[in-house]
Amino acid sequence: MSDAANDKPVKASKKRFIAGAVCPACSKLDKVQMWDVDGVPNRECVACGYADTLNEQGQSIPKELGTRVNVGEVKKPADPQVQAVQFFPNPKLKKPQ
Repeated sequence: MSDAANDKPVKASKKRFIAGAVCPACSKLDKVQMWDVDGVPNRECVACGYADTLNEQGQSIPKELGTRVNVGEVKKPADPQVQAVQFFPNPKLKKPQ
């Protein structure tokens, strides 16, 4: 079965620099590119890599930052050679009372 929504070609416009735009992350001037993907405006800073999408009101919707939870990194099993160590107090180092 084929989903008709997945068969649509993505319409993307050319990336263009916005004169006088300041990056919200690094505050550099004239480093912000803007383009549309299926009518949704996107912007990206070429200096620091900050990227976001704009909603209908022109408000920023930042992309989710990569974390150990959403990146999907596989946890490595514990090393079988590692053993727990228990420390005992040294009776020769008693504090004077």
